[in-house]
Amino acid sequence: MVRLGQSPGRPRKRAVWEGKIVWRAILDSFVKLDPRHMMGNPVMFVVEVGSVITTVLLFRGRGDFAFNLQITLWLWFTVLFANFAEAMAEGRGKAQADTLRKARSETIANREREDGEIEKIPSSKLRAGDVVVVSASELIPSDGEIIEGVASVDESAITGESAPVIREAGGDRSAVTGGTRVLSDQIRVKITSNPGETFLDRMIALVEGAERQKTPNEIALNILLAGLTIIFLLAVVTLQPFAIYSGSPQTVFVLVSLLVCLIPTTIGGLLSAIGIAGMDRLIQHNVLAMSGRAVEAAGDVDTLLLDKTGTITLGNRQAAEFIPAPGVSETEMADAAQLSSLADETPEGRSIVVLAKERYGLRGRELSSHEMEFVPFTAQTRMSGVNMNGNEIRKGAVDAITRYLANHGSEMPAEVQATVERIARGGGTPLVVAEKTRALGVIYLKDIVKGGMRERFDQLRAIGIKTVMITGDNPLTAAAIAREAGVDDFLAQATPKDKMDLIRREQAQGKLVAMTGDGTNDAPALAQADVGVAMNTGTQAAKEAGNMVDLDSNPTKLIEVVAIGKQLLMTRGSLTTFSIANDVAKYFAIIPAMFAGTFPVLNALNIMHLKTPQSAILSAVIFNAVIIIALIPLALRGVKYRPMSAAALLRRNLWVYGVGGIIVPFIGIKLIDMLITSIGLA
Repeated sequence: MVRLGQSPGRPRKRAVWEGKIVWRAILDSFVKLDPRHMMGNPVMFVVEVGSVITTVLLFRGRGDFAFNLQITLWLWFTVLFANFAEAMAEGRGKAQADTLRKARSETIANREREDGEIEKIPSSKLRAGDVVVVSASELIPSDGEIIEGVASVDESAITGESAPVIREAGGDRSAVTGGTRVLSDQIRVKITSNPGETFLDRMIALVEGAERQKTPNEIALNILLAGLTIIFLLAVVTLQPFAIYSGSPQTVFVLVSLLVCLIPTTIGGLLSAIGIAGMDRLIQHNVLAMSGRAVEAAGDVDTLLLDKTGTITLGNRQAAEFIPAPGVSETEMADAAQLSSLADETPEGRSIVVLAKERYGLRGRELSSHEMEFVPFTAQTRMSGVNMNGNEIRKGAVDAITRYLANHGSEMPAEVQATVERIARGGGTPLVVAEKTRALGVIYLKDIVKGGMRERFDQLRAIGIKTVMITGDNPLTAAAIAREAGVDDFLAQATPKDKMDLIRREQAQGKLVAMTGDGTNDAPALAQADVGVAMNTGTQAAKEAGNMVDLDSNPTKLIEVVAIGKQLLMTRGSLTTFSIANDVAKYFAIIPAMFAGTFPVLNALNIMHLKTPQSAILSAVIFNAVIIIALIPLALRGVKYRPMSAAALLRRNLWVYGVGGIIVPFIGIKLIDMLITSIGLA
């Protein structure tokens, strides 16, 4: 069984230094030395060129061979450590892809021929449009849509969840995935994918970070880093004429060391790993991102569109109160409501039974002694109820009960009608209970907002994200739920066109929009949104339209997706700040070492009191390489995300990673200097 993820809210924790991934990353670090690959990272490409130059000069045998050898080795280590960071991030995805490949096996499919007969063929020979029959205990041979039947399906090979799910023909729960197993009943499936194009194939391609394309912001940052590299390159090159003029010419080894220490090698070495790790964190939450661009866009989202049912509310209306008619006791009303709901298997019906038990102590009763005839709900009558001992009790919609009373020569009391109108204005659903000629009262059904939703929306508002609830309910109901949940706005009686028009209006104002959906009617809006999260249980059209797929089909996951996107951007910004800030300490290490012999006054800059010029330069180069390895866990796990304003985030970033980026190298370089001088390396 493949375990790609766990239950929502409890992502699988993966150790950073897993043995197989580390060994694979070490080998990939050398493969990535190919200049064609290195040119994609201009900062590290410059370091590699410098390493090649010092290697060539090393074998010419000029100067201090031991010092030059150490400088050359640590320059190569710097390149390898950067490659290792990228390979570690990629390796986590490749390990998952290897596991998924094991799940992709050849199965025998029961394909229907045109004459209606069944033929058994290998699943690899199935083509889009074929119809197959899958029975209990059989694997679904390929991706498809159920066109007949209903079945319980084990999807643990995809989601990691052991609980089976129900899939049935029609609606938004008809999509099935190749490699999952039918546990009960029999279904007819129309194949929608050709070999090599299945969802499992796409999952394998997506989790392999090696094919990840750079995002626009990442490209922009690469251009900035390349610009800084060019500036420092010109500065170092022009430094040599000054050194010659001052009588202290520098060797190429020293100049290359200075260049490598001043250019932003830390973020240059970790940038790719940060982006790949962002996609990996989504996978740990059982969300597949079609591109790095989608993850990054999630971090910049301005507006969140959330479906009401199942996302903001529990998804089923629950009985909240029994309101008796004048002259009827609450207990009598509750008893009648419970009796009329005993055969009602809907969530609303069960909630009525539970409320009567909990609030009025009405427990299960012996029904066999009564001549009971249960009347099921139908779309025509819009009522349900029970006939017992010659009496009739009915529960249903207001207009249906009004007609029922009229048929028995009675009418709806004004007090009951007023209660109905009050509940409707408050966003609830009224159900009336009647006994032949008299109305007994009203059952107040309401959407139950999930616990903690208001707090989560408050957090999103604090970081500048607008939340919009989308629902097919009438405006009164929508407004009531919106107030209770604490969303900023709502769209009631929403059609597919309404959703797309709303997204376009937000985008026209320069905002990035995210939404979630699972139905074919959501596909246009998912395609229009900057971040479209499709439910894995949804239709093929929805999954193809979105740029993310939630394997758990948990609509609230959209909030986690935004948090992961912001974490990616925060991690990139924090390590960029750290990388640029730690150049300060390297400056104080190398510049005095280069010119203090000619200009003794520069010894004042040697505030770390490094032992010798050679130890100072070597210590700075070693620190420059080692810090990349030290920051790999942070790059892979990400900077901890805390909802806060942009100003507060900037202050925190500058204090922790700006000031920290200055202080840490001073300490690190000094410790390395003490170590290498004590063992005689410099």
